[in-house]
Amino acid sequence: MPAADTELVGSLVQLMHLLQDVYAETSRPLGLTHQQAHLLCVLLGGPLGMTELSRILSIERSSLTSMVDRLERRDLLARTPDPTDRRACQISLTDPGTSLAHEAHDAYTTRIDALTADLPATQRKTLIAAIATITS
Repeated sequence: MPAADTELVGSLVQLMHLLQDVYAETSRPLGLTHQQAHLLCVLLGGPLGMTELSRILSIERSSLTSMVDRLERRDLLARTPDPTDRRACQISLTDPGTSLAHEAHDAYTTRIDALTADLPATQRKTLIAAIATITS
């Protein structure tokens, strides 16, 4: 692998670990794992089915079911019948879940804002464009 590619891979892996650490550090004081916080934040956009959530979170359905069960017992999530498929359900935030999701989102974005505060506007735009290219 060329040196430049190795450097890129190393940088992306380092960034991934940093972002995972930030998620863990910001969710822990809220009594959440970083995966639970991620799930709650995803649901701020509205109810989703288990298949879609599994895809978005990149976890197996069985692991997602266990996570939803735990958060449902804490009254943070609710299962509701899917109006388009009577065999399926939609997962949505309860009122306490919505509040906690906003807290988790705010804590995470505040921390990311602090980490990126010194980036000039042009570098921010370049970074946003590069990430969009990679993730699309």
